[in-house]
Amino acid sequence: MANPIRLIVGLGNPGTEHERDRHNAGFWLVDRIAGLRRVDLKKEGKFQARVARFATADGDAWLLQPQTYMNLSGAAVSALAGFYKITPDQVLVVHDDLDLPAGGVKLKLGGGHGGHNGLRDIAARLSTTDFWRLRIGIGHPRDSARSEQEVADFVLQPPRKEEQALIDDVIDRSLALLDLMLAGQMEQAMHKLHSKPKPVKDSKE
Repeated sequence: MANPIRLIVGLGNPGTEHERDRHNAGFWLVDRIAGLRRVDLKKEGKFQARVARFATADGDAWLLQPQTYMNLSGAAVSALAGFYKITPDQVLVVHDDLDLPAGGVKLKLGGGHGGHNGLRDIAARLSTTDFWRLRIGIGHPRDSARSEQEVADFVLQPPRKEEQALIDDVIDRSLALLDLMLAGQMEQAMHKLHSKPKPVKDSKE
């Protein structure tokens, strides 16, 4: 069993103009956790982030939304982790993922950044890639002719209605496993999360 998760980081860009961007999927999930745990995310200048603390069966845990823009996300993560003596394997970073379709999700420990600037900066600031990631699929503008700028524009736009429904479903499924992840029961959480959901049967006779 892995160590309990003590820090859940949602990645995104601050500001109302970015609230519905695909790139802010990590913010969306952390907002939902704050609502479920009935805590308020408040700006903490020393961490350059919005932060909330909540109680778990294994002690206190923190929610974090860096307010530095995506490519400097590691500053907030390393500052809070260092202050509260949280090790990298006790950190779960929730982020959007171009390589998974909308409705796709993957929980994993370590790995590369896949071109995601938030992950890149966190790995650099923590001096390791060995932190947990919850990858929320947002799809990809699959076209070999598309430039990097077009892909960048894609993540800074809201999902289509049907994509948003799939992403919301993934967030719901992830929240259902929150207690397992917080307790460090990652293998069990991965098995449940990566299993294809069974269709709901019609209860009508």
